[in-house]
Amino acid sequence: MRFQQTIGSPVSCSGVGLHSGQPVTLTLRPAPPNTGIVFVYRNGSEETLLPAAVSNKVPTELCTAISVNGRQVKTIEHLLSALVGMEVDNVYAEVDAGEVPVLDGSASPFVRLIRTAGVIPQTRRQSYVKITQPIEVVDGARRVRIEPSSTPKITYSIHYDHPLIQTQSYTYACSALAFEQDIATARTFGFLHEVEALWARGLGKGGTLENTVILSKDGVVNESGLRFQNEFVRHKVLDLIGDIALLGFPFIGHIIAERSGHAMHTRLVEQILAQRDKWALITGEHAVTAPESRSSIGLLRPAPSLAI
Repeated sequence: MRFQQTIGSPVSCSGVGLHSGQPVTLTLRPAPPNTGIVFVYRNGSEETLLPAAVSNKVPTELCTAISVNGRQVKTIEHLLSALVGMEVDNVYAEVDAGEVPVLDGSASPFVRLIRTAGVIPQTRRQSYVKITQPIEVVDGARRVRIEPSSTPKITYSIHYDHPLIQTQSYTYACSALAFEQDIATARTFGFLHEVEALWARGLGKGGTLENTVILSKDGVVNESGLRFQNEFVRHKVLDLIGDIALLGFPFIGHIIAERSGHAMHTRLVEQILAQRDKWALITGEHAVTAPESRSSIGLLRPAPSLAI
């Protein structure tokens, strides 16, 4: 069992939101033990704390978003993936707009930020959600399942009727090193014939060839090409890691996803929380079953206090 971790110093970056196209500055700041990942929406002297918990999730298209007291922050999955992938447990993520910057469309810029700040151990042991019985969400041919395993890992399968994708599968054994080398640089992707439809729905306004892999009917529009031959399924793993972060603690289990997406990922988190007899909370000292009086693991944490 490792100790909880935060970052060593504040770090910032700026960019635009993938869907809003609005400029935004993100600042990551160290946070005390047991804080978790807390977004801070700062508007002048006003600030809203938005803990990254599935209880704060709101319905959105093509991204993951949370909302507290009417204030929303969307497209949080790539940053969450970087933080969880690099084993950063406690951090304040401050933004001055309603969307996290897309940067290059992957988690790699956020990993570089975290590396710049440094990852430092804290004084409390990290707890884990250990799956003891399978939990599954199914929607036709799409499904996502978590089942018992001695180590955390993810197996993801996708299928698209495109010559560069077809069926791709990838298994990821969770670790900071594997995340940085194998997952973090995989970029978000989209199809050229869908771009105008996305714009008409107010989505993808910040998307460019600098932050999105765009697929034509038979190839890649980006001159730089792909970073991996199977970059598409690796990015789906990246998204899943970020969405599962809304559980509030790292998991010990095997997640198996087939043709899934953000909505099903977060539904799995909700089902884990609802089926309390199928997991145990592993603390630094011992394992405890989920308390019947709690509807969310997030409630096991003390309420965050902002000290930045």
